[in-house]
Amino acid sequence: MNAQQVLSQFQATGVQTCFHGRHINPQIYAGLDGTNWRLKDYEARDGYKALRKIIDEGLTQDQVIATVKESALRGRGGAGFPTGLKWSFMPRQFPGQKYLVCNSDEGEPGTFKDRDLLQFNPHQVIEGMIIAAYAMGITVGYNYIHGEIFQTYERFEEALEEARAAGLLGNDILGSTFSFQLHAAHGFGAYICGEETALLESLEGKKGQPRFKPPFPASFGLYGKPTTINNTETFAAVPWIIRNGGQAYLECGKPNNGGTKIYSVSGDVELPGNYEIPLGTPFSKLLELAGGVREGRTLKAVIPGGSSAPVLPANIMMQCTMDYDSIAKAGSMLGSGAVIVMDDSRCMVESLKRLSYFYMHESCGQCTPCREGTGWLWRVVDRIHNGHGKPSDMDLLNSVADNIQGRTICALGDAAAMPVRAMIKHFRHEFEAMIKRPNLPASDGEQPMPAGARG
Repeated sequence: MNAQQVLSQFQATGVQTCFHGRHINPQIYAGLDGTNWRLKDYEARDGYKALRKIIDEGLTQDQVIATVKESALRGRGGAGFPTGLKWSFMPRQFPGQKYLVCNSDEGEPGTFKDRDLLQFNPHQVIEGMIIAAYAMGITVGYNYIHGEIFQTYERFEEALEEARAAGLLGNDILGSTFSFQLHAAHGFGAYICGEETALLESLEGKKGQPRFKPPFPASFGLYGKPTTINNTETFAAVPWIIRNGGQAYLECGKPNNGGTKIYSVSGDVELPGNYEIPLGTPFSKLLELAGGVREGRTLKAVIPGGSSAPVLPANIMMQCTMDYDSIAKAGSMLGSGAVIVMDDSRCMVESLKRLSYFYMHESCGQCTPCREGTGWLWRVVDRIHNGHGKPSDMDLLNSVADNIQGRTICALGDAAAMPVRAMIKHFRHEFEAMIKRPNLPASDGEQPMPAGARG
């Protein structure tokens, strides 16, 4: 099935309202209504056929990894690193314990795809993790699930029990010599634990703070052992790839951007929700599927990959296709696929103020540039928004962002700095206009720093 056929199939079925206002596509969300998530339902949708194919045909680890490489599947959590290449980094002949981890700590503002996958199709994630464990010779895995979706965590636990009872998990899976134990673990709502090494620290029962890299998790991960970490959606794509072949998946997308991607569309659109479309689909088509910009308004800007991705103005975004390379060429990132649409009623200063407060609040405080710098960014933007900005604030914001970006252990510092620089680059006139307006009395505009705010 090529990209156009997948898109045509989507257009034929994807505009039907499904669970909680989401919208569906035949590949992952087909026929899901919130009740048919159990093992028998998943098997009726060709579930676990990929695993049985591997066991029955005796596919080797190298063959499985080669198929995933051929598919051009890239990590769906944000970084977009080639999945098959990451799997090949695992030292398969390592004599001790190795671990597989699913990152379901979905905390990026605007992103809500992974929770739906776990809620409505948990066995697809489980099967993908089993196949990944087989390919890398791993016997123990964990799914780290965002702590604020506890009902979803409980459902995933139920799905694990079903898989164990059916002989799909545990010792000697499906009568083979392959064994794999998979466990669920829940976080506590900390955004920082979405960073893979902070997640590992949390899994070990420690404070969730990022580790210095190197060493990387592939050599020193969970409990100091080799570990591979992938996103929920990444694992969910694996069964289809094994059943249909790497080339078929690649052809659903475009070179270097294989397959389909789930986009969480929110903001000023008529039909916010999750949409699965081929990578390389024009943004205009995705916007059309989401009902377009809300009635009476025009498109102003889009954050294409979650709140940490640089904003793009409408004239640039409308020329983009939804894939890693096109969005990067335009000056932003596809990231997690969280598409935040902003219409012409949005004040970009106010929007940046909200984003800056989030990153200040969620900084773990380990790195000085992030701990202090995120507070500076929020206070300066807040000052501009409240009518007490200074002409020098524009240079100050860029200077502070420059002193944060690339100078922290993890990417949260970059995530705080990039939106600032992009907002100033594309919407500088709005900041300057707000600075030039007459100063407001402090009692009318100046707001006290919220409790717990740093810096």
